[in-house]
Amino acid sequence: MRAVIQRVKHSSVTVDGKVLGEIGNGLLVLLGVTHTDTEKEVNWMASKVKDLRIFEDAEGKMNLGLEDIKGELLVISQFTLYGNCIKGRRPGFTDAARPDLAEPLYEKFLEKCRSFGIKTECGEFGADMKVELLNDGPVTMIIDTKDIANLK
Repeated sequence: MRAVIQRVKHSSVTVDGKVLGEIGNGLLVLLGVTHTDTEKEVNWMASKVKDLRIFEDAEGKMNLGLEDIKGELLVISQFTLYGNCIKGRRPGFTDAARPDLAEPLYEKFLEKCRSFGIKTECGEFGADMKVELLNDGPVTMIIDTKDIANLK
């Protein structure tokens, strides 16, 4: 599972001209799922996003998490995070999970984030979405669950 996380002042997602999700201060999470992902990766990633201390405290240091600032989440499914651009000019997407695996894990990620009591908005899985944001900082992090093995 791979996530690109952006600290935002506000963000929204629109499908066919209709706003499906909108947040104020918080995090925009672009979430990609690969073939080997399970609920274990979902739980780890959701906890990591919740606990990531990338908001500034009174001294201007990145020391606060989403819960500390009563921040919100906008989560967008994005299979293109697993695009492979090494060969040729057109990306390949064979590392991205098929929708029958990816969508239930995406939904479980949303459920897990909501279970923390965090306002969590989302787009529409598989839809052509338009995402707007005001990046704060800018602060952008990339987290990949494949890196968990390197922690041991």
